[in-house]
Amino acid sequence: MNRNAKSAIIERIKSRLEGSSIAIVSDFKGMPVEEMTQFRVKIRATGGEFVVVKNTLARIAFTGSRHDAIKDMFRENCGLVIGRGDPIVLAKAVTDFARTSKNLTIKHADLEGQVLNAGQLEELARLPGRQELLAMTLGTMNAVPTNFVSLFGNIIRGLLYALKALEEKKAA
Repeated sequence: MNRNAKSAIIERIKSRLEGSSIAIVSDFKGMPVEEMTQFRVKIRATGGEFVVVKNTLARIAFTGSRHDAIKDMFRENCGLVIGRGDPIVLAKAVTDFARTSKNLTIKHADLEGQVLNAGQLEELARLPGRQELLAMTLGTMNAVPTNFVSLFGNIIRGLLYALKALEEKKAA
């Protein structure tokens, strides 16, 4: 590989890292092509990308990026998952695939400059995603006015029952 090809690869990785929220480094040694293709499709569906790159080129590309903290952790076979969307959705996709695959292991990750090991990435994957959190927030926000209206409805209902009881008492 000549110098121009290497610099093109480095620039391509740097451009992908610029807008990314998470970078996950995994080991894929022994993974068959079919399984690798399934993994790439699953990652693409969540807004991410799986790239296999030489460790030295990855170190150079990561230097000065927002994921600079993991630049010195590239060793042996490294596959790089770069995510631009919701990092939790991507973490779920990677950890789910790693659980079912015998050949894919998660080494470490970088979430907005914070280094995560495989266990911490698993914990991140257990969190609800952005859409689920928005739904929970909306449900909580909707509950307050609903409970407020229900409370006043109960007060008025109690007053009506008292008035009805007075009416029945005077009629008797």
